[in-house]
Amino acid sequence: MIRRELATFFAALGYFTRLPVPGWVGYSADGLARAARYLPLIGLLVGGVGALVFWLASQVWAQPVAVVLSMVATIALTGAFHEDGLADTADGLGGGWDKAKILAIMKDSRVGSYGVITVVLALLGKFALLSTLPAGQVVAALIAGHAVSRFCAVSLMATMDYARDDETSKARPVAARLGLGPLLFALVFAGLPFLLLAPEPALTAVALAALATIWLAAKCRRWLGGYTGDCLGAVQQVAEIAFYLGLAAHF
Repeated sequence: MIRRELATFFAALGYFTRLPVPGWVGYSADGLARAARYLPLIGLLVGGVGALVFWLASQVWAQPVAVVLSMVATIALTGAFHEDGLADTADGLGGGWDKAKILAIMKDSRVGSYGVITVVLALLGKFALLSTLPAGQVVAALIAGHAVSRFCAVSLMATMDYARDDETSKARPVAARLGLGPLLFALVFAGLPFLLLAPEPALTAVALAALATIWLAAKCRRWLGGYTGDCLGAVQQVAEIAFYLGLAAHF
């Protein structure tokens, strides 16, 4: 049981980040199908690395520089996995006119103008918001923002169907419908960072992240009839920014 859960965690780590995993884990479709429950924990890890880089950099440089370095660290750690999903979703929803066309655009490896503009604005938004927060709040914001936003993505897997019929889809192995148990398991890790935040800013941040998730999920449901892996990445990015917006409203 413990070995199986460790294998599932490492499967999630290998799928959602660029970090190496033990060789004994191997590939398992069953392990990947259970991996989504660990996505908020991966968020804690990624956010924690970003927070550590920010804290170390802020001992030497001004806050904006430390914020940029922390963003570089988290992007390097994930291989821009979620940013890529945001770009593809923006291109698909911006340039497509029906489900088939949108899915075709989203699968295209090329990035269009909608995708470029959206990612640039997203990165600028994160930079501006984290630079605006008091330095003492940025560490908590990064840890909580990465965990909560990944839970927002996981919530789509529990409430929506997978939109692609193509079995070769990269996200297909982790696209199994999430039950209540795995969803609550994921929620535990998403809730842990709130021990670092004051209740009122945390409540505002969660409310805005939830609203952003509901808005983008509604667009995916309307145009695609469900979600794709790119949609999950887009939700993570949009929810993370909305979370920081909620925190910034109190400072």
